[in-house]
Amino acid sequence: MSEIILMSDARVAAVPVEENGEPLVDVSARLRVDDRKHEDSGGAEVFLRQGVLDRLLRAQALLPDGLRLLFVEGYRPPALQRHYFETYADGLRAARPDWSADRIRSAASRYVSPPEIAPHSAGAAVDLTLTDADGHELDLGTAMNANPEESDGACYTGAGNITGQAKANRAVLGEALSAAGLVNYPTEWWHWSYGDRYWALQTGAPAALYAAKEHESR
Repeated sequence: MSEIILMSDARVAAVPVEENGEPLVDVSARLRVDDRKHEDSGGAEVFLRQGVLDRLLRAQALLPDGLRLLFVEGYRPPALQRHYFETYADGLRAARPDWSADRIRSAASRYVSPPEIAPHSAGAAVDLTLTDADGHELDLGTAMNANPEESDGACYTGAGNITGQAKANRAVLGEALSAAGLVNYPTEWWHWSYGDRYWALQTGAPAALYAAKEHESR
């Protein structure tokens, strides 16, 4: 398996950002949207940068007949990102009091990006899965947002401890999204992004296109 670069890696933070000014747009008229994150985000989760939405629509067109993307979360306000990160890090700290601060930060970043570089807060990242034509979610091996501890690492995109069908479904999702220009965060099969620092590092782009921004929930 190739090296997994975590969001906490200094190479990610070192990528420059050249904000291109693209707006955050509501995806709900263009994609099938799930509301499981609505309570946390207050409606902000259905927004993405225009360039990311364009690529998701391209990916959807590449899926086999009868399959659809199910959009769960896009934009995440910086304050909510900070809350998610600190809450998860606090849990790890309680479970592993012998771990250093750097190790806690690194471990936390497998599941929640450090707030200062988080792709979701730039409107650059999306959490999503697949459904059939009737809207039933396909088996992709774990529940979306299952953390590494509770899933025994099965949340990692390349995990071996999932069924053959789940592996096949992950491959279908990954092939369409990769072909459309998005990159995966390999500790989370559901997390894909375009235009953020992680995308730039993985693709060799000279700079990220999107910086974190505030956006009022609706």
